[in-house]
Amino acid sequence: MLRTCLDFCKGELLLMKTRIAAEFLGTAFLLMIVVGSGIMGESLAGGNVAIALLANSIATGAGLFVLIQCLGPISGAHFNPAVSLVECVSGRLEGKGCFGYLAAQIAGAVTGVWLTHAMFQLQIIQLSQKNRAEPHLWLSEVIATFGLILTIALAGRKRAEAVPMTVALYITAAYWFTSSTSFANPAVTIARSLTNSFCGIEPGGVLPFLASQLLGALLGFLLLKRLKNAEHT
Repeated sequence: MLRTCLDFCKGELLLMKTRIAAEFLGTAFLLMIVVGSGIMGESLAGGNVAIALLANSIATGAGLFVLIQCLGPISGAHFNPAVSLVECVSGRLEGKGCFGYLAAQIAGAVTGVWLTHAMFQLQIIQLSQKNRAEPHLWLSEVIATFGLILTIALAGRKRAEAVPMTVALYITAAYWFTSSTSFANPAVTIARSLTNSFCGIEPGGVLPFLASQLLGALLGFLLLKRLKNAEHT
């Protein structure tokens, strides 16, 4: 009996380690896609910001679809602390697992930025100088994250296989309909403060973005909870 319990605990620990590793890997690749396509797009666009953003958004949407499709069955493919926190509060992710996810996502995001700099022969350690500390951008992040939480939750209610494409298309669209170009992810926001490139954000603007994203996630969670309660009345 004791051996059975120990084997079960070892199996659960290995499973959680695998999930955390998937979150690290996925978030690292997400940042390589976001920052790398931003650098490449800007360098090829000849000063045309619209073309650079188009390249950045298409690459991000396509890459996100691949990452969710491949890693979703392993970890759920959160790649986003706001998503993991909502899953934890909803009871679908235990507290210890949530802490592991958050740590892996932030570490993966920073690693992804540094690897991108290395690929493009840029200085590895950087700080962004792009000022995004404006109230209309904070509102944009509330809306972008609110929409992302709803998209993730509602897209798979009838067809779970539709989630990767739906989320990828939402993010691609949100690059264009939000004034902040839809960071919608605390780990991404922190990591993007470490690149002085097309996708950067000045470190001083990070905390308001994080607060806005968490507020958007909370509003999304509350609305989903209300909808769920309404369905059972």
